Amino acid sequence: MCAVSRSKRGRWLVAALALAVTGVNAQEPVRLFAAGSLRAAMTELMRASGVPALGTFGPSGLLRERIEKGESADVFASADMGHPQKLAAEGRAGAVVLFTRNRLCALATPKAGVTPENLLQRMLDPGTKLATSTPKADPSGDYAWELFEKADKLRPGAYAALSAKALKLSGGPDSPPPPKGRNVYGYLLEKGDADLYLAYCTAALEAKAEVPSLQIVQIPEALAVGADYGLVVVMGARPDAQKLADYILSPAGQSLLSKYGFSPR
Repeated sequence: MCAVSRSKRGRWLVAALALAVTGVNAQEPVRLFAAGSLRAAMTELMRASGVPALGTFGPSGLLRERIEKGESADVFASADMGHPQKLAAEGRAGAVVLFTRNRLCALATPKAGVTPENLLQRMLDPGTKLATSTPKADPSGDYAWELFEKADKLRPGAYAALSAKALKLSGGPDSPPPPKGRNVYGYLLEKGDADLYLAYCTAALEAKAEVPSLQIVQIPEALAVGADYGLVVVMGARPDAQKLADYILSPAGQSLLSKYGFSPR
């Protein structure tokens, strides 16, 4: 065999060995499906965890449907308990763990003139464009309808009136996304599509950071609605999926969630 042939063979063996080692060491990232309200927190949390991971964010109900249809996901962090519990009941995921909490706030333009004391009155006012996310697809919308039920106990007929007038502007399968990098609630309020939006308090903080003129109004106790967030590891998940889930539940992970306005589990 000539020297040139031996040289080529040697280079081929080195390349083949490199590919083999790469194949052994290659680690597919854990695929995290998480509620859109968790985007900022989970993006930082994944980096801090040391677990190679990719995040997919959106309305929890739509993400659950994607998992049910066979889309590859390893960990599901939902903005409610119901969607992950459905996956667990279907045998698609393990036990559901409550991993953090959120709550609804009212996000309003200055002209809406909303205060905690007049919130229900302003919501019922025919001149106020009241917006919510889409029930069933996005838990934020379901929580808004829970608020409407509480309103009905304070003012009979309020549930029917609020259900009829509420504009489901986000979180649905056909809801147009906001411009890249924009908070959907801040964008729609600034655009004039709504005067008052019922949204997670964490999302309201993000919206106000983009549009400082917006007002975050705390919902009075009689109307207040909390949001419990559920976490599951999907059946057949990659080995590191449990490591990511454990980090989310760890003191370090919980501290990062608190940094973004979420409450301890």
